Amino acid sequence: MTETLKIDLYADNLGKTQAIAAQLAQLVTAGTIMLLDGNLGSGKTTFMQAFGLALGISNTIASPTFTLIDEYTEGRLPLYHIDLYRLESPQIPSLHLEEYWRGIDFPLGVVAIEWASKLPNIPHQHLRINLSVPTQSNTNTFKNPETFNLELDEDDLDDLEDDLPKARHIELTAIGSDHIEILRQFKHR
Repeated sequence: MTETLKIDLYADNLGKTQAIAAQLAQLVTAGTIMLLDGNLGSGKTTFMQAFGLALGISNTIASPTFTLIDEYTEGRLPLYHIDLYRLESPQIPSLHLEEYWRGIDFPLGVVAIEWASKLPNIPHQHLRINLSVPTQSNTNTFKNPETFNLELDEDDLDDLEDDLPKARHIELTAIGSDHIEILRQFKHR
């Protein structure tokens, strides 16, 4: 059985969600695979925008809903941002996504896949990030006393603002030793 580690977080505002993403970006290593899930408007792209800024990517990260894959190579690590929203599971194998985490045809970096639940084959090791907008009944359940001290520039935060709800439940689940180590470091920061 594969070892896993899970962390539940509650971010009561957009800045905390962005700080969580930015802290995670400081810990990822080449070969990290992030599988993002959540309903429309749950904040997957907003999370990725803050993540990309913290990796040192100056280009605006937008959801690659129509392009399917956006490649960013200017940061600390290459970021391959993939969005499967418009695809059906049988269409996905033709993208050959495994090439991004093999490190042969593309420099090894971070692969972030939105709408990852559509993947017909989940990579054996990965970090699953599930974002949801809390309801009144579960808001208190996921409060996390930890604070995130990483601050983004005010101009960066303005660029990331959108019309989404501000509070988020963020569930991080690591599968596999490399991804578990990332979450252990995250937990101890």
